[in-house]
Amino acid sequence: MQLLYSLDQINSVAQGIIQNAAFKTLCFHADMGAGKTTLIKALVEELGGGSVANSPTFGIVNEYHKEDGELLGYHFDFYRLEDETEALDLGLEDYLNQDVWVFIEWPDKIQSFLPKKASNISIDIIDPVTRRLELN
Repeated sequence: MQLLYSLDQINSVAQGIIQNAAFKTLCFHADMGAGKTTLIKALVEELGGGSVANSPTFGIVNEYHKEDGELLGYHFDFYRLEDETEALDLGLEDYLNQDVWVFIEWPDKIQSFLPKKASNISIDIIDPVTRRLELN
């Protein structure tokens, strides 16, 4: 799936990702400021988690629940990791072994530990309001 989009189309983009992603683990590849967290917020909302999503930059991981309390998934931001083994200290393997959505920002920081069954999302900045997304 490839497309160009702007912020006012983010919810339909999120719906397309949910429908077309081969796996529930989504790895987001993009430069700082490209809109990774904004897209993850839209995904959480579309999956029934309300509008509670935010960046876990300082806490590394956020846990999201559906409005009925059921576990929706986890959102990782590995930007601040100095060494990929820090992800293991957080219990990454336990998080990845659950049947829930997992959103990973900066997956290149934990390359050795990424599951083979993950969908990759690349976001490129075209201009201040337009992004190019590729899902594979």
